[in-house]
Amino acid sequence: MGPHMQTSPATPSPEPGHEPGATEPAAIRVAGALFDTVAAAIRGKDEAVRLALVALLSGNHLLVEDVPGTGKTLLGKSLAAAIGGRFGRVQCTPDLLPSDLTGTSVFSPATGAWDFRPGPVFANVVLVDEVNRASPRTQAALLEPMEERQVTVDGVTHALPDPCFMIATQNPLGTTGTFPLPESQLDRFGLVLTMGLPARDAEREILTGAGGAVVLSSLEAVTDPVELSAVIADVRRVYCAAAVLEYVLDVAAAVRLHPDVVIGASPRSTLALFHAAQAHATVCRRLFVTPEDVKVVAPAVLAHRLVFGAGVDVAAGHATVSTILDSLATPRP
Repeated sequence: MGPHMQTSPATPSPEPGHEPGATEPAAIRVAGALFDTVAAAIRGKDEAVRLALVALLSGNHLLVEDVPGTGKTLLGKSLAAAIGGRFGRVQCTPDLLPSDLTGTSVFSPATGAWDFRPGPVFANVVLVDEVNRASPRTQAALLEPMEERQVTVDGVTHALPDPCFMIATQNPLGTTGTFPLPESQLDRFGLVLTMGLPARDAEREILTGAGGAVVLSSLEAVTDPVELSAVIADVRRVYCAAAVLEYVLDVAAAVRLHPDVVIGASPRSTLALFHAAQAHATVCRRLFVTPEDVKVVAPAVLAHRLVFGAGVDVAAGHATVSTILDSLATPRP
């Protein structure tokens, strides 16, 4: 389910003329530092780490889907440790209430007024663990904060911190005690990825304490919310040639016209694809977007947004997007 993880270099190779150094742009420097920090805990999953950073730097949210024990929560905690700022964590259960996420108003006898007590979504990094174990009513409470970066309680709107990055994890559908996420909520996740099982060498490192949860406590923040907000703004200014921009539109149009797809890519997903390609270029230490950036991120951005006759199927969506990418003409550099 989701993108196939491939073996990649431990750190993205810099493009000629953009070697790491004191003069490199802040976005490239921060992206490299985040990658190194998170990869120290998530061993042998460089492509998953890279896509997680793409979600963060593109200003989107991330959904990590896989069976229990593959490192979903560890990825979220590692990202939070590397980012710094305020961290909020929610362990979803069937009896979780919407107010447990967003916060609630409490009457204060001393002042005779209702005071708002913010919930865990009021953080720079919010880890929503096992989101599909929460009831549909509680899942719906995440729609407003995910899209509008705000929460409305008792008719009063409260702005979330900037930036606010949500990392949600979920077990595969069919696992006991799960509720499927509706299409409207899936569409608010910029990328969906799977962790997969580690290679033998990476698993050996985990067993010997060179990776995994053992090193989590030693991870240090390499940025802060103020700098990260500026970096996200810089990423959205990464240069994209007209031909590459047309390629993004070609991919979106081809997905919508595919005969097996009932509901294709929305304008929100096209925008997410564009921003994700800009972020992938940044993670790869480039100041411009290439067609390859679009190809790498497209399955993770679009697969969970496609509705087939039987509903959303991430695996089928990934296969469909991959087939479309193979059939489209790639712009020449």
